[in-house]
Amino acid sequence: MRVNRILLSVPLVVVALVIQVSVLARLHLPGAVPDLLLLTVLGLAMVYGHVGGALVGFAAGLLADLAPPADHAAGRYALVLCVTGYFAGLVKPENGRLRSATGPMAVVVAAAIGSTLLYAGVGALVGDTAARHVGLTGLLFSAALYDLLLAPFVVPAVMWLARRCDNDPLAETTATSAKAADISSGWLSSGTGLRIGSQRSGLGALKAKARTRSARVGRIKGVKRL
Repeated sequence: MRVNRILLSVPLVVVALVIQVSVLARLHLPGAVPDLLLLTVLGLAMVYGHVGGALVGFAAGLLADLAPPADHAAGRYALVLCVTGYFAGLVKPENGRLRSATGPMAVVVAAAIGSTLLYAGVGALVGDTAARHVGLTGLLFSAALYDLLLAPFVVPAVMWLARRCDNDPLAETTATSAKAADISSGWLSSGTGLRIGSQRSGLGALKAKARTRSARVGRIKGVKRL
């Protein structure tokens, strides 16, 4: 990933995790907890693509696994967000710009349901049966509802920040200088400066040849007169 993408993703992920743990998790809403971290990963993935989305998702999930009061195995949520970020990046809009809200909202619902199912599935493999006591159907419905209500305030803002920071002035300056170098090399290869010099030298050679020929003609004429 580019440096500017990392510099933006790290504070966004940290802020989202802090708000989710300290505020959203303490609301005691029925069912699931609004997943601000998931929405942040989705917003970044739909600008950075599937590779960037997978990397951001893995890093964000691993941070959530290690941050207190996490009570599950480390790497579980990292796997969930890595897979979610990868598939969200596959539906990246052209130039990272949203043409309508229908597509991103569908991605949010699918990500909320898919991540909940994947998290419960991985938990079942490692012996975590908490989802059975709460009720998987209620978790899926509440997760999709909460994330869908929170998404209009998070996903567009994250995508806007990602697009703004993705326009790297240093990269543009480098590209401009490279383009100027290509243009100058093209001018040189076409012979704008060198051809003029060669044309001047060629004209001088032609003049010298003309003088030599005229001198020879004069000598021949002088010999004939004699």
